[in-house]
Amino acid sequence: MAVSEQPAGIDELLDRVRDTYTRVETHEAYEAAQAGAALLVDIRYAALRERDGLIPGALVVERNELEWRLDPLGSHRAPQATGHDLRIVVICNEGYASSLAAVSLHRLGLRRATDLVGGFQSWRAAGLPVTAPAH
Repeated sequence: MAVSEQPAGIDELLDRVRDTYTRVETHEAYEAAQAGAALLVDIRYAALRERDGLIPGALVVERNELEWRLDPLGSHRAPQATGHDLRIVVICNEGYASSLAAVSLHRLGLRRATDLVGGFQSWRAAGLPVTAPAH
């Protein structure tokens, strides 16, 4: 019987998947979105969006709907999912779940998908635009 490999922990898995693409920093994501060169996609859950606010212009898609909403061939796609060459910047709260989401989008052929280093919290800390939280 062959010896099986030890499963990767989440930290190792994140390192592995992040080696397969280039992540973006906050100002690069902001400039690309302003220029119409990237679609920002906020996958944070509702409680975080309500607590911290939204990035103006970002498409809000719950993580469990992401692949269905962004697959250009899918029957449930968002109008913004115009093709496989679309540059997508996935944003979660702190930049962890978004890395796994970006790689999932790569498997759908969205090879230009990436994620935001530090997530929404780095965006806000950089002083970039955020709508006021709903209270």
